[in-house]
Amino acid sequence: MHGTHRIVSKRQLSEEVFRIEVEAPLVARERKAGQFVIVMYDEEFSERIPLTIADADPVRGTVTLIFQTVGASTHRLALKNPGQSIVLLGPLGNPTHIERFGWAVCVGGGIGLAPLYPIAKALKAAGNSVTVISGARTKDLLIMQDELGAIADEHIVVTDDGSSGRKALVTEPLKELCRRTPPPDLVVTIGPPIMMKFCAETTRPFRIKTLASLNTIMIDGTGMCGGCRVSIGGETKFVCVDGPEFDAHLVDWDGMMMRLGTYREVEKEAHERCHLEMQLEKLGAQGKDALASEKEPAK
Repeated sequence: MHGTHRIVSKRQLSEEVFRIEVEAPLVARERKAGQFVIVMYDEEFSERIPLTIADADPVRGTVTLIFQTVGASTHRLALKNPGQSIVLLGPLGNPTHIERFGWAVCVGGGIGLAPLYPIAKALKAAGNSVTVISGARTKDLLIMQDELGAIADEHIVVTDDGSSGRKALVTEPLKELCRRTPPPDLVVTIGPPIMMKFCAETTRPFRIKTLASLNTIMIDGTGMCGGCRVSIGGETKFVCVDGPEFDAHLVDWDGMMMRLGTYREVEKEAHERCHLEMQLEKLGAQGKDALASEKEPAK
């Protein structure tokens, strides 16, 4: 299911995080928790952007996507407004295995709270008791809080700076929950790789089944580029076709993070260049001339 789809609504959640609702009736009807779509801001120049479906409304025929502007294509996507169209393909990826486990703990960090929501919602609908741990560096980076709070039996909020909830990392309340009697039956974690790694190390001594979503490493989304390959229990897997969820205790986290950091400096330069280009676009021709004259060496 692909083609151009109209943006219905758009909201900026923080400085570089945006939420859009897109008309995609077939995707809204068919998607399951944990699946993603490929998005392009146009059909000619955009790279393929894999985004997890944060929510869907089959009645209205819309899907909700939340993304962070980290490169040229996501910045261009953020410039799109309601009424304009984007290219959307999906749903893709293996859905989360949902059943009645008993007590499920869902741990999300930053932008990872968006893909965590449909999983937590599906686990709750299946009859599980759901505890949500929301974490971020600061209050402004906490997203989907109303939605997660509405479906969670227990919602624990932590921030690195203490601006919302407890001043702690997500692993602190997670360890406390693991020590309860009885302990959780399932832990699901989505967020920065370093956070997911330490969530896995927290649950490992308790032998609690732990799933991690590795969607952050996806590029093409079809398995053809090989960019999302990871080592799971010593075997090579591709996140977009074999995942995006894996047993967190079997993931080679250090190998994955090393590969993610390979082009960090290049990505940083591209990010800064994109910001400058967009500032120049907003300034217009007159502003460009003024900016250029400021940079000319004195004669």
